[in-house]
Amino acid sequence: MKNHVLKRLPVPTIRRLRKHLKEITVARRDVLLGINRPYRYVYFPESALVSLSTVLKDGTETEIASIGCEGMLGLPAFLGAKKNQRRAFCQMPGTVLRLPVAVLLKETHRGGPFADALHRYALALFTQLGQLATCNRRHTIEQRCCCWLLVTHDRVAGNSFDATHEFLSQMLSARRSGVTVIAGSLQRAGLISYTRGQITILNRKGLEKAACECYGVVRREFDRLLG
Repeated sequence: MKNHVLKRLPVPTIRRLRKHLKEITVARRDVLLGINRPYRYVYFPESALVSLSTVLKDGTETEIASIGCEGMLGLPAFLGAKKNQRRAFCQMPGTVLRLPVAVLLKETHRGGPFADALHRYALALFTQLGQLATCNRRHTIEQRCCCWLLVTHDRVAGNSFDATHEFLSQMLSARRSGVTVIAGSLQRAGLISYTRGQITILNRKGLEKAACECYGVVRREFDRLLG
C-alpha cells in the first residue's frame, strides 16, 4: 500500500477497510469526480496523479490542487458534502484505491486514527489552497510553473513525466505562448529537458531556487502534518 494516508493507519483499521478497497487503474484524462455529481466513492491515489480543477461557464479550466499518494480525492464527502463541486481527472496514469463513501463515513464516525488522519490532511490541503490563491495573485507565471513542476515531481515516480505546453497553460491558467517561452528558458538554464510532451527534471535544487516561496510553505506543512 503506497498511499500515505492509508499506510500509516493501524492494522485493525486497515483490516476493516481492506475488504472495501478496490484497486482501479486510471488512464490520462479519466474523470473520477464530475461537477455536481453525488459522492459515491472517495479515492486514494497509489501511483496515479489526479488534478482537481475549477471549470468556469466559458469552459476555462484552472487547476486548484493536484492529489497523489500523499492524500485523498473526495475530502468534502468526509466533511459532510453530498455533491462534488470540482472536476477531478487523472493527470498521470496509474492506480487508485476506491472506497465507498458509506464505508468512509461509518469508519470515521468512530473517531480514532482514520478520522484524525483525514482531519490533518484537510488542514494541509487548506494551506495549499490558501497559498495557491496568494501565489496566483502575487507571483510570476515562471515562478508558478516551477512550483507546479516541483509538486508534480514530488508525487510521481522518477524524474520524468508527461506534460504538454497546452496542458501546462491550462493548469496555470496562462497563455500557451507564455508557457512555451518559460519552458525554453528553464531548458536553457539546465533545470529541465522537454521532448515530445515529456518533461524531465534535471536540476531540482535549481528549480527550487527559481520557484517562489509558496512551494516550500506548502511542502513544510504537508511534512509537518502528514510526514
